Amino acid sequence: MTIKISIDCMGGDHGPSVTIPAAISFINREPDAELILVGLEDVIRAELKKHHAESQPRLFILHASEQVTMDDPLEVALRRKKDSSMRVAIEQVKEGRSHACVSAGNTAALMAVSRYVLKTMAGVDRPAICSILPNQKDGPTYMLDLGANVDCEPHHLHQFAIMGSVLVQAMEGIERPTIGLLNVGTEDIKGNEVVKLTAKLLQADHERGALNFYGNVEGNDIFKGTTDIVVCDGFVGNVTLKAIEGLARFLKGVLTSEFKRNPLTMLGALIARSALRRISNRINPSRYNGASLLGLRGLVLKSHGGAEADAFEWALRRAYHAAKNDVQEHLSTMIAELMPREPEVAQEPTATITG
Repeated sequence: MTIKISIDCMGGDHGPSVTIPAAISFINREPDAELILVGLEDVIRAELKKHHAESQPRLFILHASEQVTMDDPLEVALRRKKDSSMRVAIEQVKEGRSHACVSAGNTAALMAVSRYVLKTMAGVDRPAICSILPNQKDGPTYMLDLGANVDCEPHHLHQFAIMGSVLVQAMEGIERPTIGLLNVGTEDIKGNEVVKLTAKLLQADHERGALNFYGNVEGNDIFKGTTDIVVCDGFVGNVTLKAIEGLARFLKGVLTSEFKRNPLTMLGALIARSALRRISNRINPSRYNGASLLGLRGLVLKSHGGAEADAFEWALRRAYHAAKNDVQEHLSTMIAELMPREPEVAQEPTATITG
């Protein structure tokens, strides 16, 4: 089966100077993949020519005359820029021309346009952003929501847990992935009312065998790998993610500067070079780039806006494996089975998207 991915080549801080080299590198690694490069045709062709890839038969250019910038208001992205590279790339998924879409563009715009074009799955009130983080068990910890929904009610977090569970089953082959609810303590009495009520919903699912709810977890459990999935609202998730990314880059910078401090430390770095390389790879945020927008009727993945080519390529790989593992079909089937027919509490106003 050929996996087709549409790319918003104009999105992000760097646009084609990052997305095109990443696409070329990716396509050279995956012989059963095809990429639809969406954006300004002249700009894309020039970048392909620069990298001697203008004749690559599995790269297809689709012209889009507009671009959603990183600071465009939602109204502009939705109403005024109907021929944006972001929207056209998403429309390829809707029309069945691609299995997944990847964009590094404005997060708020990407979520809004994706939701408008693809719509949400039956029973899903709000899509959520889910990504992976490394843990000390050498496996991934899936975490959601990471910024799509700042204000949540218990039934929203409940839905996030269901969607995360289905994603991990499909991507990791874990039959009953464990779910942790991020809290300020592991005791049942800890946390605000939203978290406490969510815990009751998840515990009820656990008791009837629908979900594998571990219980409350704390921030340090993310990297311990205590659970396969960590659920939280988008405000907490986004702050946590940005703090983690900042810490990883800080540690990398500190190690680099300290090992370059004098000839003796430089010699130590040379001796420990292979170990340092492995450490760098394990904590490098680029390796975990590519967040899934869960709950939509199509696969859309969000790359970090400032991602360099290697990081954007990781997002492409994640989209490729999601399509390869038929994640969308699993999500559709399992969400229909697990999602409550009616929300447990009244709907809240539309959430604000961060990121």
